[in-house]
Amino acid sequence: MTSLAIASMGAGLVAIGAGVGIGQVWSSGLQGMSRQPEMAAKIQTSMFIGAALVEGIALFALVICFLQM
Repeated sequence: MTSLAIASMGAGLVAIGAGVGIGQVWSSGLQGMSRQPEMAAKIQTSMFIGAALVEGIALFALVICFLQM
């Protein structure tokens, strides 16, 4: 396999992992909001921070994949 193919597979795995991670963050947040509606604002803030952290990690992994080409 060429380094381009390996980097492309890595980028694909990063995208899948980020999608799963953000899905879990939002799923848990929505469950928490449905159980305690009075905490919705705090939970939503935590959801946005969690999604941003997952996206940041995915971005770093994607850059590392492209640097290996």
